[in-house]
Amino acid sequence: MKRLVISIILLATISACGDQQKISNDFATVIRVVDGDTLILGINGSIETVRLIGVNTPETVHPTKPVECFGPQASAFMHSVLKPKTKVQLRRDVEARDRYQRLLVYLYLTDGTFINQELVRLGFARTMSIQPNTAFASKFAAVQTQASKNRIGLWLNC
Repeated sequence: MKRLVISIILLATISACGDQQKISNDFATVIRVVDGDTLILGINGSIETVRLIGVNTPETVHPTKPVECFGPQASAFMHSVLKPKTKVQLRRDVEARDRYQRLLVYLYLTDGTFINQELVRLGFARTMSIQPNTAFASKFAAVQTQASKNRIGLWLNC
């Protein structure tokens, strides 16, 4: 029994260390914006398609869906803030990639602006929580409540 307890504690410790590594910070360079929540970034010499965690902007380039209300504005915001060659910082959550193999990240400008949160705050995105990548889910929900209450962005127009 004692060995089992020690094994469980050791396994939990190793798992916790692994999660810390997954929740790492990297720096990247914007190659291009695809739409309001998807980007192409240069990271450590590799080109990666990146999906922002915890947010969902209206569609503008989906192959089977029409352009959605306030999608062009969300995309235009991202294009204005994340011009090619912009340096950004990435923070990851538990899972590294989604089912489409896009890298999942929280994105920050070098001045500390948290892009995922700004999209929600300015009404360009709705929250979207997908377990286990929920480090900021409560924060995003509170920010969305304010944006909705204040009828900002898509909360006014859609």
